[in-house]
Amino acid sequence: MNDIENLKHLVDYGVIALLVLMSFVALFFFIERVIFYKKVDIKTYKTKRALEVALTKHLGIIGTIASNAPYIGLLGTVLAIMLTFMNMGNANDIDAGKIMESLALALKVTAVGLVVAILSMVFYNILSRFAEVLESEYEVTEV
Repeated sequence: MNDIENLKHLVDYGVIALLVLMSFVALFFFIERVIFYKKVDIKTYKTKRALEVALTKHLGIIGTIASNAPYIGLLGTVLAIMLTFMNMGNANDIDAGKIMESLALALKVTAVGLVVAILSMVFYNILSRFAEVLESEYEVTEV
């Protein structure tokens, strides 16, 4: 394998590995928050602000993953397309099938990024709703 092939594999698998890691982080914090929301006793909080801080812990991480995963996927696609063009420039013969295959493989990184973003956004929205409901319950019991 030549240097460009090694670089292509590094870009491809490196970006996908990063996106998979991001999805595991989002899933971990989603599960952690759901467990916390199920067990939390809102009566133990003295102020609404203290409850809000506890309920929204780690939501920023999930939101950040949701907003950045498409960009990371797109970056991987751009890098893979650049490598495809480098391969085309270095090749003596241009094989359209090989070029299309390389471009299709490059686009899979964007697809993975979109999947991670969509799932993370769903997690974020579910958790935000949980937090809103618990805050409303706190306000009702406060009166």
